[in-house]
Amino acid sequence: MELPMFPLEWVLLPGEELSLQIFEMRYTVLVGELIRSGDPRFGVVLIARGREVGGGEQRNAVGTMTSITQCTDLGAGRYALRCLTGERIRVREWLADDPYPRAEIDVWPDEPGEPVSDSQFGELEDRIVALHKQMAAARRRWVMPGRDATLGGRRLRSLDPTQRLYSLTCRVPMGEADRYAVLAAPSLSGRLAALHEAIETVSARVEFESPR
Repeated sequence: MELPMFPLEWVLLPGEELSLQIFEMRYTVLVGELIRSGDPRFGVVLIARGREVGGGEQRNAVGTMTSITQCTDLGAGRYALRCLTGERIRVREWLADDPYPRAEIDVWPDEPGEPVSDSQFGELEDRIVALHKQMAAARRRWVMPGRDATLGGRRLRSLDPTQRLYSLTCRVPMGEADRYAVLAAPSLSGRLAALHEAIETVSARVEFESPR
């Protein structure tokens, strides 16, 4: 399917909320056409090189389907948007930026792979809690939220495994490259492995930056 696209300098995972201030002409046109069409969907991908403003950026191929949930017209061609990300997508072909970025995309559900067990989720959650304790100690913060708050609330266990893993990813303060590696992992088990690697990277950084 053809989809309007919005390249950003950060990675969005399925199930995240997004606020955007629209002022650049190409995206003003994009939002106006979405409003007129009645279809609020557009794609979001990470910029590989370049900036959000001005065009000419290089873009990654994996992103998320995103829908406008609230649009405020600020006048003078400016909009304030609230959006919610949905399914993962993969760009099949970039089309001409006329007058805004567009692409032929496929919705990309997880590919078959090894299932992720409850015990594996438990181990992952333990590592995330331990990481937050490490960060709190490095910052001399001896009081930290409880386990449920650290992991995003008790409702986490009621989510399907795919969304549960995305939600846990959001609890790790990793860089955009690591977030993209998690998003772009083909399968659920591959995403679990990518998230463990990201946690190792963050933990090593915290250890390196901790006062001696």
